[in-house]
Amino acid sequence: MTYVYDIFISYRRRPPVEDWVRYHFYPLLKKWLPQSMPREPMIFIDVGVETGTEWAIALENALKSSRCLLPVLSPDYFRSNWCLAEWQSMIEREQQLGLRTAQNPNGIIYPVVFSDGEHFPDEAKQIQQRDLRKWNSSYLSFAETKGIVELEQQVQELSEELWNMLQRVPPWQDFPVVTPKVSPNVTVHLPRLQ
Repeated sequence: MTYVYDIFISYRRRPPVEDWVRYHFYPLLKKWLPQSMPREPMIFIDVGVETGTEWAIALENALKSSRCLLPVLSPDYFRSNWCLAEWQSMIEREQQLGLRTAQNPNGIIYPVVFSDGEHFPDEAKQIQQRDLRKWNSSYLSFAETKGIVELEQQVQELSEELWNMLQRVPPWQDFPVVTPKVSPNVTVHLPRLQ
């Protein structure tokens, strides 16, 4: 296996986050990330999984073959076992690669804050985040407001930062995919990502 995707978008598949990602954030990222890169970027988002595909295997393969994780954070994100599996798999990968250390403080997780921020786990709070709460409207009509222009400017800046991150990603290895730990004493065994 090798890298296939540059970015794996991880988000809670529930409104309002799901609607915002699909109708506003993802289309803008698809539009602007190619403008910051010398080649066409490969972005994984679960809306592209073909009908009839084994969902769990497809997501695990996409995660393992993605250079960076772009999680869309909200308190609900950290209550989802699926999102936790993606988040903790990339945290484990960073540890395996010697990232987020005193010698190498950079990582391969680029968090985007959709809402809140106060109720995130400590490990999430320690990572520099792009705060997009000001533009988190899930309504389709948001695309007709001044806010969409401001969100587009944020995504342009975000795209440049993602390209900088992508250039620092170490070569592919057989990366772990882990089961999330939802509390210090409990491990949830999911039907996927085990």
